[in-house]
Amino acid sequence: MDFFLRGLFSNFRYTDIIIPSIGIRDILDILIVAYIIYKIFCLMKETRAWTLFKGIAVICVFAIACMILNLNTMVWILSNTLSVGIMALIVVFQPELRKALEQLGKGKHFTDFFSLGENQHVGNFSEKTMEEIIKASEKMSAARTGALMLIEREVPLGDFERTGIQIDAVVTNQLLINIFEHNTPLHDGAVIIKNNRVAAATCFLPLTESNDISMELGTRHRAGIGASEVSDAYAVIVSEETGAISLASNGVLYRNLSTETLRSMLSQGSTVGRIKKRFFLRRHRGKDE
Repeated sequence: MDFFLRGLFSNFRYTDIIIPSIGIRDILDILIVAYIIYKIFCLMKETRAWTLFKGIAVICVFAIACMILNLNTMVWILSNTLSVGIMALIVVFQPELRKALEQLGKGKHFTDFFSLGENQHVGNFSEKTMEEIIKASEKMSAARTGALMLIEREVPLGDFERTGIQIDAVVTNQLLINIFEHNTPLHDGAVIIKNNRVAAATCFLPLTESNDISMELGTRHRAGIGASEVSDAYAVIVSEETGAISLASNGVLYRNLSTETLRSMLSQGSTVGRIKKRFFLRRHRGKDE
């Protein structure tokens, strides 16, 4: 073995080592690629595209595992659907691609680069924020004031937030009641609560297309359920017709909740599913609940 190693390294010279040279162009190339990747991730984290991206990452890991394990059938299926998948990605991420092109045309990409960390997403809300929402719901319920409040959690709601009017104010029950007061400019639509602040009002939300929802339910409840179907947000709804307080979570509507039950469901966060069986979807007549 010693003889073999000596013969192997006998003709080795340090001058044979080739050290790659890095010039200004290479550094500039690396910085441009890093900046583009950074902006793509920032754009995705501001919208629901981040959740879709994680799903795509799981598929990629699965494809790599199939290649390592020599699962020829799965590799053939994945390779033949690649071209279709690229077209599907363009369709799915169409809003995000349009936003990126708009920012590029407006020249906002340089200013956004220097605002690192200003729009970091926090998927939790404090107990004080929760209590203010509950107080506002209780008072609006007594006054039969319709309301729809969407509480952002882990999935960003930037798509919905941009459809409304920006507010960026501390969450208080007085502010929420004033927003939803009859005949005020901001009462129509949903309020989005983000990072313990009222981010926007008069926001448009997607209506649910579920066939399990009674046709007697109005736009307000259908919008709350629809928003909870495409995100993990909580939608707190106050009926204008009956004054009933409801909560939509994960596409399920819980109706006629007391303030104690609402507090319990909001405070448990990710454990809402554990108490799902305690509640049932109750249907009441209403014109635009």
